[in-house]
Amino acid sequence: MRAMIACVLLSLPGAAAQAETVVAARTLPAQTLIGPGDLVLHDGDMPGALTGLEGLIGQETRVAIYAGRPLRPGDLGPPALIERNAIVSLIYDRGGLVIVAEARSLARAGEGEVIRVMNLSSRQTVNGVVQPDGTVKVQ
Repeated sequence: MRAMIACVLLSLPGAAAQAETVVAARTLPAQTLIGPGDLVLHDGDMPGALTGLEGLIGQETRVAIYAGRPLRPGDLGPPALIERNAIVSLIYDRGGLVIVAEARSLARAGEGEVIRVMNLSSRQTVNGVVQPDGTVKVQ
């Protein structure tokens, strides 16, 4: 009997919680920094879409996002510190040995992202992590 009462309570119109989805308030071109008025919460649940505004301000759009379109996790990322074809410092630091070389970036990337770069002296392509100062650290 108790299970039946619980089922009735859950099916009442006001008993269900409404989910919210983050949508673009205006059309945002790729590589746009997100500001306070760029995103809004919209009633309704969209599978795979973001559900909260926390941590989204200051992020950069990876693709063009049209007004009213729900945002997905891959649509935003940290702002790029390194542009494609930029010359960057490539750092190898292990066990007290530090090697610094110049490299050309092969993509855009923000802090903490893995990026491919080409060592200018050896012409070897390596992967590294973008540091807060814009250098690339090889793992």
